[in-house]
Amino acid sequence: MLMDISTSEIITVIIFFIGAFIIGSTPFGLLIGKSKGIDIRELGSKNIGATNVGRNLGKKFGFLCFFLDCLKGWIPTYLAKQLWVIEGRDPVPLSLPQELITAPFIVTEADAWWAQLIPIMIGLLTILGHNYSIWLKFKGGKGIATSFGVLLALMPVGVACILVIWIVTLLISRYISLASIVAAVFLPIMTHVGARLHDRWDDGTWNKPLFVLSIILAFLAVWRHRSNISRLIAGTEQPIKFKKK
Repeated sequence: MLMDISTSEIITVIIFFIGAFIIGSTPFGLLIGKSKGIDIRELGSKNIGATNVGRNLGKKFGFLCFFLDCLKGWIPTYLAKQLWVIEGRDPVPLSLPQELITAPFIVTEADAWWAQLIPIMIGLLTILGHNYSIWLKFKGGKGIATSFGVLLALMPVGVACILVIWIVTLLISRYISLASIVAAVFLPIMTHVGARLHDRWDDGTWNKPLFVLSIILAFLAVWRHRSNISRLIAGTEQPIKFKKK
């Protein structure tokens, strides 16, 4: 039986989809560079992401870029999780108080996939906006920070585990690109483990759209890092240097 979707809900979905892509397209790395009189696309790896910004403008600007790129992924995804809610379930950890926002679209367990799919589609469009920005002739970054923000809204505990994997890989290898690739590959695994730990695997109520998203993000991360993979194989990738005390 098909869901009964109202016109207002369809309009809201369309607005969110368009808005997510536009927000994702905002090239914060480029804007930070421009504020310093520099086109970050002409330096280092020529990427607009936080790593290239940090290497060429300083760590504080790299962290600022990462935070802003992460935030633009988190905000639309988090808001979508607040608006589309499965009946009887909490929308997200640290939900906004009901007096600030009341979920207008509540679905039953039978239609849980819809409330799961919409935030994930919005998050994916934000990431695609970052990777293929409309302001940069559909060019952009690698999407790691924005993906981090999206996943932080969708699966905060899983993101914490992925972050540990990223840090351990970075400390061992000293390559940010390799740490990002390894963390991305582990993402679908962590999503699968999370479904089992939440006891939703056996009854089939686990978040299938989230698992599909994790596979897509893993593929996108590896694909966008293909030049880094070539440099890693050739031994020309630039490692980070840890300061000695």
